[in-house]
Amino acid sequence: MTHSSRRLRRGAVTAVAVGTLIVPIAGGTAFGAPAVIGSAATSTEPPSPSASPSGGVRALTPDVTRQLDVTVQQVMRQANIPGVTVGIWTPDKGSYVRSFGVADKGNGQRMSPDLYMRIGSETKTFTVTALLKLVDEGKVSLDDTIGEYVDGVPNGDKITLRELAGMRSGLFNYSEDPGFFTALTSDPQRPFTPQQLLDYSFKHPVLFPPGEKFYYCNTNLILLGLVVEKESGRPIGDYIQKNVLAPAGMDQTIFPTGAAFPNPHAQGYTNQTANGEVADTADWNPSWAWAAGAMISTLNDLRIWAPTVATGVYPDGTRMISPATQKQRLTTPPTTIPGAGYGLGIFNVQGWIGHNGSLPGYESLTIYLPSAKATLVVLLNTDINYQGSEPSTVVGEAITKIVSPQHVFNLPAQPAAH
Repeated sequence: MTHSSRRLRRGAVTAVAVGTLIVPIAGGTAFGAPAVIGSAATSTEPPSPSASPSGGVRALTPDVTRQLDVTVQQVMRQANIPGVTVGIWTPDKGSYVRSFGVADKGNGQRMSPDLYMRIGSETKTFTVTALLKLVDEGKVSLDDTIGEYVDGVPNGDKITLRELAGMRSGLFNYSEDPGFFTALTSDPQRPFTPQQLLDYSFKHPVLFPPGEKFYYCNTNLILLGLVVEKESGRPIGDYIQKNVLAPAGMDQTIFPTGAAFPNPHAQGYTNQTANGEVADTADWNPSWAWAAGAMISTLNDLRIWAPTVATGVYPDGTRMISPATQKQRLTTPPTTIPGAGYGLGIFNVQGWIGHNGSLPGYESLTIYLPSAKATLVVLLNTDINYQGSEPSTVVGEAITKIVSPQHVFNLPAQPAAH
């Protein structure tokens, strides 16, 4: 298997340090503020953990803001990141919204906070939310087996919906299959059906008995997407839009049915190509990720989503998920990732709850720190690794070392599963 193939299966669809496909409003900088372009700057040492107040987040003072500006731009230079947007919001310690670098290397268009971006595996949080709403409606049970809904699944009479959502099914990850990598990179605009994706997985033997261990796997989410469609009677994108996005007031988040990408959007840059050369991926068809990673969103919508998914409560105070079901979602058994727990389609990393996302050319991170009611969103237009880490990992860790030194989001890249 080629190096690029290994990167695709991990960086574009697994859980890795602050990025994955395959992981709150206050006064401050306005979303419409001019973008800040990266420039030369010297490094600044992060504050000691004692600088963090109760709740775990520092006040976003002018000094802290300047330190964030310097640090983000330094990481961009080191990791060769074309463009990044960062948003931090707290109820009483200020906010920080900045864009650095370029959205399009061809024409020099600046990165800006209003751009649509592909969010990769953050899609999993929406797919699992749809499933949990069906649980609350009594249409499915987390302890149902997948074989009750989808035929032909290896161990389908044993694997539960809970084990699929919690990444403990034992099924092979279709995006690790060499034939899949060849098919995708030879024609990135081609559409894939969910059944085609499952076929890449099911030709491999299961890796372990259900529930035995944690293994981040996109196959699980394709199956859950099919369950949502079967039991709701609607395409998953339609169900999510009506039952999750609209009640949250998220009108800039989309489950695409093809390669269409709303404007304005950033171009994306990857080296996960057939020849390993860097390519612009904005027109790649994300159907290969479907319910595991196809969605598109914006900084503003993800600012809404971070506390909503972490608490199970919509911005208007109504429940998105029942307290009992949300409690199950946030139960995070140990994983193979040091310092991280994974519940039902959601991470808990050093207290930060949410998910990262990575699709060829794009990475994202949307997380919420309940102790401080703080939200962090990071959006990038590259997924090219830096010293073995995804670029969103490097950015997210650098930011949280400054703003929440007692809660550093240090999700390490996940190793190969076998």
